[in-house]
Amino acid sequence: MAARAGVTKQTVSNVVSGKKVRPETLAKVNKAIADLGYKPNLVARSLRTGSTSTVGLFVPSVANPFYSEVVEEVENLLVGHGYNLLLATTRDDPDYTRAHLENLAARSVDALLVACDNGVAQQIPMLVEAAFPVALFAWEGDPPTMLPVVSIDYEHAGFLAGRYLRDLGHRNVAVIADLPAHEPRVVGLRRAFADHGLAIDDRKVFPCTRDDAAGGFDAGCAALEADPELTAIFATHDILALGAVEAVVRSGRRVPSDVSVVGFDDIAQVGRVQPALTTVTVPKREMAQQAVELLLRAVDSGRPPTNVLTLLRPTLTIRDSSAPPRATG
Repeated sequence: MAARAGVTKQTVSNVVSGKKVRPETLAKVNKAIADLGYKPNLVARSLRTGSTSTVGLFVPSVANPFYSEVVEEVENLLVGHGYNLLLATTRDDPDYTRAHLENLAARSVDALLVACDNGVAQQIPMLVEAAFPVALFAWEGDPPTMLPVVSIDYEHAGFLAGRYLRDLGHRNVAVIADLPAHEPRVVGLRRAFADHGLAIDDRKVFPCTRDDAAGGFDAGCAALEADPELTAIFATHDILALGAVEAVVRSGRRVPSDVSVVGFDDIAQVGRVQPALTTVTVPKREMAQQAVELLLRAVDSGRPPTNVLTLLRPTLTIRDSSAPPRATG
């Protein structure tokens, strides 16, 4: 195999055992492995090195496209470094999360990556005491200081959406939100309007009873019924926004000529719907890459990762679902 890849036997051993090598060398060895149909004895390697070459990943749900896209990105990164992925969902449930963590400890992973604070925040002491490196990402609440966090500046993300709608000329804006989980996004939107002496009061914020398109539809209907003169809706994630678009259309109005809709996350499908959705774009790929690299450096060094907070900056992607408010009078 070494001859096939044009590298030394030690380099092949480094790749097979999950040690870090240059990307071009990794690609050569992986191609030789594929060409020759080599199947490493993972059990023997685990006993020899004390490593399982497996990283655990906790997400709230894979039904949410945001998390399914993140899972795919994390898996691609891990496979590129010679690791396997062990996936579990937390369902935003503290007891369910705790049971999964206890199970995971018994299964022996090399590291653990945990997404989102819903259902997880209560288990921070257990994560801190884990026998393997742990990192958190997509964490929206107050970040713990005992573990490293790679996340998004969610308040600034909400501010971007608010500033955009404000600058378009919208003054009558409703928010449909998964609360309290997405409170920072709402705070950011309100700040953008407050900076210009405008206000979005609590009567304009509609919590969703369901975190899916049906929940967005129901909240959108409630917003439109509460104020028929509404000119824009901000939804705190894209699936809610798609439900809001349906609510606008079902009410006999049009998007964006009657009501603009802005979402959050920029999941793959929102660029293909009609009208294509204006949304806050979250750097999912960069977030996954930084979190995975942080963990693997800790595994390679045998030392816990540094407890730093990294906040990535979102951007705004403008598409067809938003426009200046319709003229009145």
